[in-house]
This record gives sequence, structure tokens and C-alpha cells, in this order.
Amino acid sequence: MRSAVPAGADPRDFVILGVLMSGEGMSQQEVADRLNINRTAMVKLLDRLESIGHVVRRRNVNDRRSYILTLTPAGRAAVQAWEPLVAAGEAALTAPLLPEERQRLNDLLRRLLPALDAWLPHLPSQRTGYLLIHADLRLRRHAEYELSRIGLQQRHFAALATLAQIGRPCTQQELAQRLDAHDAAMVPVLDDLEARRLCERRRDRRDRRRYALRLTEEGQAALRAAQVVMRAVNEGVVALLAADGERELRRLLTKLG
Repeated sequence: MRSAVPAGADPRDFVILGVLMSGEGMSQQEVADRLNINRTAMVKLLDRLESIGHVVRRRNVNDRRSYILTLTPAGRAAVQAWEPLVAAGEAALTAPLLPEERQRLNDLLRRLLPALDAWLPHLPSQRTGYLLIHADLRLRRHAEYELSRIGLQQRHFAALATLAQIGRPCTQQELAQRLDAHDAAMVPVLDDLEARRLCERRRDRRDRRRYALRLTEEGQAALRAAQVVMRAVNEGVVALLAADGERELRRLLTKLG
């Protein structure tokens, strides 16, 4: 979608403007909540949309602490101009699927997002890309909450599971590569795991400039507990889709990717 919208624009611009087209007079916080955009990011997006004349922000007369958003004529024109571009991006994204498969994928994703159509009755909520983003966000937040109950985060689980999968001491760089993460991003994750004695970082005897990582017994126990949590999260998906629906969703996502 970033390649589809005009240079300098953000795909979220199109969705924000679409929300305002479907119901003006919303507060800044209401739009942020509907779109699952955090407050800091929303402020920056609206600052830019306001600077280019697509949105007007006014103080709410009933609550001076909040803003009411209004779409300008230029904002409406932008939505209309971007619509065919976004549609082309959507077509490119779903090109591996037959039309009936795309419709089935959307139906399954909407079953994971039962309130989405009520929140977003405008066209973007019917797009596969938009549904994929929100389904992923909903499941990530649910998994994050469940893992937090045993004192872990998803990034911890991913690191522990990958170390177990490698099955031998490995370098920080190899772990980052396996997780498709920047090497620097792994440092705070490994700091957390090491502080809790879930993994050990020792100098690699073959190259003293690098560390060798391995799971501790405590780390193996934490991974087993996290796997129980993640199985329960997946069972929740199966409960929403039924076993056949979950298998079909996996098939369609694999074909899409």
C-alpha cells in the first residue's frame, strides 16, 4: 500500500480520511481508537493532514481537552483520487488468489474481527490488506496479554523458541537473522532474558568478539509455559473459525504469501 499511495503519503491517511467521510464530527481520540493507532502516531498523522489542508482540528466546545475533526473539500478530493490507486495496490496484494478465494479470506478474517464492520462501515474495512493488518494486531494484542500473565512478552517467546529450534549455542547475529530482526533490536530482548536467567550469553571461544547464546533450564521451563499459552491463543482462533476454517485460513494465507 505504501507503493500504491502518492509519494510522501501514508496508507493510514487514506483510512483516516475514509473514517471521517463516513461520519464527521469525531474526536481525535475516537478515530485513533477505531483505527488502533496510538495517540502519538495519530497526532503526527493529523498534524501532517492538517498542514496539507485535508483535515481541520477544532477544540470540542463540550470538552476543551479534546479536538473535533472535520474533513475539508481537499480531503474529500484526496480520498476520491487515491481510491483507484489503493484498489490497484489491493489487486496486486491479492493477485495469487482467485476471486472466490479472496472473498473467502475476507470472510474468515472478519470472523476474527466481529466488531470491525460496526466500527468501520466504510470501504477500507472490506479490503484484504486492511483486514490482515487488524486481524494480526488483534491476535498479537491478545497473545501479548496472555503471555504477560506469565511474565513474558512475544519478543521473549520468539527468542526462546528460536534458540530451542536451533538446538545449540548460537551467535546473537544468527538469532537476529533467524527472527528477521535488526541485530541491535535483539540486545534489550537478550538483556531481559539474561537478567531472568532464561538464557546465557558467553564469549564465543572461536571468536571473542561475539557472544554464544544458549537456553538455561529456567529458559526451557519458561518456553514450555509460553507454548501452553500460545496453544490456548490458537485454540481461541479455532473456536472462532472452527477447525476447517482455521485450516482454510492457513492455506489461503500461505498462498497469498
